[in-house]
Amino acid sequence: MAMRRLLFPAVAFASLAALLPGPLVAAAPRTHVVVIDKMKFGPVPQLHVGDTIVWVNRDILKHTATARDGSFNIDLPAGAKAQMRVTKAGAIAFYCRYHPGMRGTLAVAK
Repeated sequence: MAMRRLLFPAVAFASLAALLPGPLVAAAPRTHVVVIDKMKFGPVPQLHVGDTIVWVNRDILKHTATARDGSFNIDLPAGAKAQMRVTKAGAIAFYCRYHPGMRGTLAVAK
């Protein structure tokens, strides 16, 4: 009987602990590729602060990936690629300086 009294709290605690979320650990930074082709930016994945974007220009024309808020400006000659690290959270609108109709938005979580 004494053994049951000792085991019950331990079992109850273990069961409760299994229901609680694990420790809050930030995800490791990831690298994402955004391809520019046929005069448009390809899909932009969900990003987190610290992630890296590799911009790849598969077009025959020069393009940029330029933030409307001035936080980045990537110059991409035809066939080139360049990378940048995402440094702030939020929705960051961007466009091509040479072709203003080309635009997109980075959705960056903390």
